[in-house]
Amino acid sequence: MSLQLFYHPLSSYSMKALIALYENGTPFEYRMLSPEHPENCAQFAGLWPIQKFPILLDGERMVVEASIVVEHLALHYSGTVKLLPTDPKAALEVRMMDRFFDNHIATPQQKLVADVLRPEGEHDGYGTAEARRKLDTAYAWLDNVMAHRIWAAGEEFSMADCAAAPFLLYAHWSHPIPALHEHVLAYLARLRARPSFARAWAEAKPYRHMFPLGVPAGEE
Repeated sequence: MSLQLFYHPLSSYSMKALIALYENGTPFEYRMLSPEHPENCAQFAGLWPIQKFPILLDGERMVVEASIVVEHLALHYSGTVKLLPTDPKAALEVRMMDRFFDNHIATPQQKLVADVLRPEGEHDGYGTAEARRKLDTAYAWLDNVMAHRIWAAGEEFSMADCAAAPFLLYAHWSHPIPALHEHVLAYLARLRARPSFARAWAEAKPYRHMFPLGVPAGEE
C-alpha cells in the first residue's frame, strides 16, 4: 500500500486528514503515533524532526501539514467528492475558509488547551482571555457566513469542512458556542452527522478522556 498516515486519533489536525481520506474511501495504512507503537514513533521522528502530525507518505514522497495533505489527496487521489474545486475562484474561497478555521478557530482553542498544561504559577490569564475573545469574534463572523451556506464554502463539502469539523467541535468543548449563534450550531450538527467525520470522531472515543480541558457530559 503506497499511502501511510502518521497520526493520532484524538488530534484535530489528524482528523482533518482522516476526513479527507474517508470522504472518497481512499485506501491507506494507519500509522498511529502512541507509546504502544514505538516503531511508528521512531520512523516519524526520523522523517520529520519538527514532529507535528499528521504526515502522509505517498511512496517515497512525504507530505506535511494537514491542509497540504488534503490538497495532495485532492490532486492525486481525487474521487466523487471534490475537496478542492477545479474552478480557481471557488478553490480560493475553500482555501480562505480553510485558513479561517486553522487560524481563527483552532489556534485560539489550542491556546486554551496549552495553558492548562502549563506548570502551576505559569498560567497566562491575559493570553487565555484574548483567546476566548478571538473565539467569540470568530463565532460571530462565522454565524453570518453560515446563515447563507450549507457547507463552509457553499453548497458542496470541501477541504474547508474537513478543517471545520474537528476544530469547531473542540472549540465548542473549550469555549462553548453561544446559543445565539444558531447558524454555527446548525453547521456543527451537520458536520457531526457527516459519515466521514462521524467515523473519525468515533475512532477518537477511547482517547477522549485525555482531552486536557475535560470532556463535556454526554461526550465520553
